[in-house]
Amino acid sequence: MNEQSKAPEDCATMAEVRAGVDATDRALMDLLDRRFGYMRAAARIKADRGVVRDEARKAQVIGNARADAAVRGLPADALAAIWEQLVEASIAYELVEWDRIRT
Repeated sequence: MNEQSKAPEDCATMAEVRAGVDATDRALMDLLDRRFGYMRAAARIKADRGVVRDEARKAQVIGNARADAAVRGLPADALAAIWEQLVEASIAYELVEWDRIRT
């Protein structure tokens, strides 16, 4: 968050809430950029395209997200569904990168 956005508990107006949401969305995009950077690294490191999809690792990542959400009192099922989409998008991206690097 930046100096212009307040912590959620300090917001008194919808403008402040919206500024905080927008700042958080930008921070999430920065984190997603970093996460997809790791997918580029994985594509570079994995010698076999067939190992890009790892269902056990996928289940572990989604399970971790679900458990973390539950501990935080967040909607665990909904966030697990978002993580399912995130992991699938990551796999698709990694496959494209794997092919790009090797062609």
